[in-house]
Amino acid sequence: MSSLPESPVTTKEAQALQPAPVAQPSAPMDATVPQLLQGGVPMLKVSAKKQKRYLFRLDPDQGQIIWESKKLRFIPIENIKELREGADARYYREQFQLAQEYEDRWLTIVYVLDGGYKTLHLIAATREIFQMWDITLRRLYAIRLQVMSGDVSVDMRNAVWEKQFWKGADEEQDQRLDFDDVERLCRRLNINPSREDLKRRFQQADTQNRGYLDFSDFKRFVKSLKARPEIERLYRRLVNGSNGLSFSAFEEFMRDCQKSSLSRTELESIFLRYASSAEGVKTPGSPPQTSLDLAMHSMSISAGVEQQVPPKADKEKSDADPSASPLPSVDSATISLNGFTTFLLSTDNSAFADQHGRIYHDMTRPLPEYYISSSHNTYLVGHQLVGESTIEGYIRALLHSCRSVELDIYDGDSQPVVYHGRTLTSKVSVRDACAAIAKYAFVASPYPIIISAEIHCSVPQQEQLVTIMKEVFGDALVYAPVDGRPKIETLPSPEDLKGRVLLKAKNLYVSEKQGLTEKEVSVDTESSTTDTSASDSDVGSEVKQEWRRAREQEKELIKDFKSEFRKARVALNRVRSPGSPSALPQSPPAPSQPTPKVKMSMALVSLLVYTVGVKCRGLNKKEKYAPEHVFSLSENTANKVLKEGMMDLIKHNRTHLVRTYPKGTRIGSTNYEPHRYWSAGCQLVAINWQTFDLGYMINHAMFQRNGRAGYVLKPLALRTADKRLLAQRTKHLLNITVISAQQLPRPKDSQGREIIDKSVIDPFVEVSIHIPDWTHSPFLPDNTSEAYSPPNGGTSLTATSARTVTCHTGVVKNNGFNPVWEQQICLPFDLVGDMKDLVFVRFSVKQENKEDDEPLAVYCASLGSLNLGYRHLPLHDGQLSQYLFSTLFVRIDIQDA
Repeated sequence: MSSLPESPVTTKEAQALQPAPVAQPSAPMDATVPQLLQGGVPMLKVSAKKQKRYLFRLDPDQGQIIWESKKLRFIPIENIKELREGADARYYREQFQLAQEYEDRWLTIVYVLDGGYKTLHLIAATREIFQMWDITLRRLYAIRLQVMSGDVSVDMRNAVWEKQFWKGADEEQDQRLDFDDVERLCRRLNINPSREDLKRRFQQADTQNRGYLDFSDFKRFVKSLKARPEIERLYRRLVNGSNGLSFSAFEEFMRDCQKSSLSRTELESIFLRYASSAEGVKTPGSPPQTSLDLAMHSMSISAGVEQQVPPKADKEKSDADPSASPLPSVDSATISLNGFTTFLLSTDNSAFADQHGRIYHDMTRPLPEYYISSSHNTYLVGHQLVGESTIEGYIRALLHSCRSVELDIYDGDSQPVVYHGRTLTSKVSVRDACAAIAKYAFVASPYPIIISAEIHCSVPQQEQLVTIMKEVFGDALVYAPVDGRPKIETLPSPEDLKGRVLLKAKNLYVSEKQGLTEKEVSVDTESSTTDTSASDSDVGSEVKQEWRRAREQEKELIKDFKSEFRKARVALNRVRSPGSPSALPQSPPAPSQPTPKVKMSMALVSLLVYTVGVKCRGLNKKEKYAPEHVFSLSENTANKVLKEGMMDLIKHNRTHLVRTYPKGTRIGSTNYEPHRYWSAGCQLVAINWQTFDLGYMINHAMFQRNGRAGYVLKPLALRTADKRLLAQRTKHLLNITVISAQQLPRPKDSQGREIIDKSVIDPFVEVSIHIPDWTHSPFLPDNTSEAYSPPNGGTSLTATSARTVTCHTGVVKNNGFNPVWEQQICLPFDLVGDMKDLVFVRFSVKQENKEDDEPLAVYCASLGSLNLGYRHLPLHDGQLSQYLFSTLFVRIDIQDA
């Protein structure tokens, strides 16, 4: 193990570096960050190549980790995906060959920047400084998470926003903004008012005529900028001349517009949470409104469990229980405009039906009745031919509640390794991969993990594999003796298998019994002779041909690598045989004998219990599969099966698990659209989690549901033998009013800095609906000119695929801060068996004349989980990281055609 440079702080200095007392906050964020961390603490930044000391500081107002190397660098706290400390980051410490003594001061920050995952590895000088950093970062992230979720009042949200943008605008740190500062701020905020209008607003905020704005003036200035006239118009329409929104008007709004099915008691509880009594007294359940309330609210967030704000369920209980706190009658209370705005932005009015993260599906049904979140080539974080194999792929997938990960296992020098066979991808040990799976398997979800393994190693290393899995997974690993097993009639449920790890791999002895040839049932002893064109080795000739074509496209790259390998081998031979004539070329190797074939280890067979891999022999009455038999279909094979007999596949999938995976020619790790295979009942529809494309987005939207458990109950039409459900075909119209957007993000450079130029974005919103292949083309109304809003400048099918319908709004010029469209669009779609869960809606905010660029912001949801009515959609970047303040205000409705 290597040692590091001398500690960045001496022992004497370290003794003085105690956490500073928490000061009385002047704004919600101040209470969480000691002055020591705001001023900066020297820490070692560690990578595989070097270790270097930098001054790292936390800016609580802008919400950033900041340090300066060759350039000023920063990480927005909301971009952090994970914080790993100590033993959780041991994999990197051992990779960098650093001693164990650094482990209890080691902090790894995983974050997203420039479209990809990044890691920052830091070693603090003392344990005390490490703890200060770790605790403070987690607190700051928790606050920003609450802001993004809408679980704070509008005042709290505004306070966080104001401090962030005040700090960014006050470049000279003199606590004042002159007119030029305000003009630059407006450009950053994507606003381009006329100079005269901006001057008028500036003078209105400068109440003391000092020629500059202090923080109080600044808050008045931005309040006018952030006005929501579209919400005020809606509110005035609802109150209809009254002084406030009464409960009767609120209930009517919830029933008619929001399509709420809540009971009257539940609606009363929500109403009182945002209402004020007739005497102007704030009700106990309403969010904090005063500056003191805000400060106390923030301190309670950061103080830990004892002072934590009670969870939503408990708060609802106390609101509904008269004995808990005396609440005013709903008859004497009203909701103000501010309270109504808070409600519209809150979790009580979430666009996503499952926003509370609760498990609401029945988890006691057999495994085949669920969609299971699945990953393809999980160990890769890039290219299929030359990418890097790493445990990071497993960690990322599992933390996003993926429940099926993949291992491609080959013989290593001393133990089995994981990599993409017959490619130039790097290798990772099976033990490291299993350790990562074991560590993160049940962090996001308690339900079972299925390891889909391609095993291409020899019997001795198969034995090693079994030993490793038993050591790493312990009692969580499902295994049973081969002899004397009871016959399985029905597969167990996710509830039955909570906390368990299942292995899915080919059982070659089962294949033998099915009458396959020796060539088909054997395992190669040399990985170089094994075909691994995709996930399973039973791919058809069509896919093999596609793989060969793809390999030919990469031949120049592979040729270069092979040339380097040959040079290295020649150099190695010279070292091993110093006396040999090094100038002579290597003699060609003797023709190799046919590779001996060996059977699989019986110990490995014992791990195959509920998920036994077999070859697909067709779907007909002649072929019988045991409930535990699982086969895998490549994308092309699955497409062929769908074309020839989709109903046969649906019937098979009612009682058996089937896995699909991307075709071998997707060498860039792109994805198919998974709902194509979900519509046939396939459960394990594997995608490349490292690629943030439409397929990833749809998969993410599906498994945001059901408390992000990674298991989603399939629609009834795909679980029942009642053929009448699948015979039901209905036509509908999705009516969406795109009302406005709030604080759209600016494009950023590779360092994450906003690109501030003289131009202001001209945004529009594109809405697309993605429908499974139930029919050959989307349903369209008879009279498209009246009932359907086609894309601008074309017919109803312009810019759409066969199963996608796309429309977009007009463009709002020179305003990316609070553009208002108030434009209605209509998207036709058809359903089979009322399966709204398999129809997905995507909202993309784009720039005029940059339609082909990555969208500024996106949101995607299953139609089955999208609440109707007036909703604020949380907006995300291309990697589905949520923006802190950006939202899209829409009204959603569905009508039968």
